[in-house]
Amino acid sequence: MQPLLDGLLTFNLIASTGVFYFAARLYLLPRLGELAPRSILLPILLLHSFRHLGLMFLTRGATYPGMPPQFAHPAAVGDLLTAILAFVSIPAVAKDLKIARHMVWAFNIFGTLDLLLAITLATIYGAPVYMGPAYWIPAFWVPALLVTHYITFIVLRKHWL
Repeated sequence: MQPLLDGLLTFNLIASTGVFYFAARLYLLPRLGELAPRSILLPILLLHSFRHLGLMFLTRGATYPGMPPQFAHPAAVGDLLTAILAFVSIPAVAKDLKIARHMVWAFNIFGTLDLLLAITLATIYGAPVYMGPAYWIPAFWVPALLVTHYITFIVLRKHWL
């Protein structure tokens, strides 16, 4: 029974990603051509500006003792750097500066790779059993971030020329 319970985080991550993707397909993706890129990207950048919350993986009380540092440190630092990239991109996108598109590309590539690395390291080092209260990050937050990275790639490739 315990191996099944240990796999619940993977199930939650996949199921939540599916729900966020379904919501995006239902409400946002059909309207991408109608909306200005900045009206789509500014809320996404604001959302990702909160990725400093990944520092919780380094905080006693937010995780159980034994959290593998091979996962926690890269995940926390990667999230913090992604939050900074997102946050500094906001004024450029809001003011429609020429450099904005390059800044959003940098944020989106780095942020996506950071999430994929964190998921991989969590799996390799068995981090899910140590998540504790920080469990909501991969179960709810990461799926929202993955879907918004996907949306950002679409905007960058098809709708922000």
